[in-house]
Amino acid sequence: MNDVTPQWLAYVTAAGAVATPLLVALVGGIGWRIRNRIERQVELERKLREDRIAVYNALLEPFIIFFTSDEAWKADPKHKGKDKLEFGQRALLSLDYKRNAFRLTVLGSDGVLRAYNALMQHFYRSAENSTELADNLKPFVAKIGTLILEIRKSMGNEDTQLSNWEMLEWFLKDIHKLHEK
Repeated sequence: MNDVTPQWLAYVTAAGAVATPLLVALVGGIGWRIRNRIERQVELERKLREDRIAVYNALLEPFIIFFTSDEAWKADPKHKGKDKLEFGQRALLSLDYKRNAFRLTVLGSDGVLRAYNALMQHFYRSAENSTELADNLKPFVAKIGTLILEIRKSMGNEDTQLSNWEMLEWFLKDIHKLHEK
């Protein structure tokens, strides 16, 4: 029995000596694949973030134009002699704008796309009913604020405590009066 036990122990030791480097190589390979996959995902997210910023900026531009004060619009030399509302509407209906909206459907988060859809549906209904923008200003502003809030969340601020109205306080002078209506 003494002769069998040391021989069996020798086999286990030899197998362990062979298996240990193989196991280390296997674990190292798995670790490398995981790290490589994470690095690729981080790089893809970085590129997507840049694309999203460009799309978000392009989609918000007509609405920024609409809410720019007449004084600021007229003071900008690039817009000399151009009607602000007509310029904003043309931008909103342009082919380039539609291309960016299509890019949003591919690049945007679900929350951003839902907020954008709600805003555009409100815009289309208002245009169809020929109602004045002033009559629909509160829900229109609320929807823009919601879109900007969803953009904020999609850019990494998922736990934000801000409301859709707070997203526009810096931009609209009398937002509290509008919100209280």
